[in-house]
Amino acid sequence: MQIDHHQVWETYTSAWKAESADDKHPLVAATLAQQCTYQDPLAKVSGRDELIAYMLNFHQQLPGAHFVTRRFRFHHGQSVAQWDMLDAQGKLIGDGVSVGHYNEAGQLVTISGFFDI
Repeated sequence: MQIDHHQVWETYTSAWKAESADDKHPLVAATLAQQCTYQDPLAKVSGRDELIAYMLNFHQQLPGAHFVTRRFRFHHGQSVAQWDMLDAQGKLIGDGVSVGHYNEAGQLVTISGFFDI
């Protein structure tokens, strides 16, 4: 079976846009390994539940904010995605790069985000 890692990435980023935990759970379960880790300059979390809590906190601070992938590259189980962060009205409020590592099932195991704080 051919895995579309770009689609996995886009589904993962859609979890950041989803507003409720109930909406985030299926997206996270479909794209992230149970024992995943996520880190960026502001946090380091382990597991799906901690990441969902972090995503919900993000929405409390920036209601309606979301990410749009500008460029995605993948090889040998890892990806680099360049993205823009937009506010609820679609205005650019930041940008960054994320590196993902995938397991053989195509799920993200680690995600590291890089952006200015």
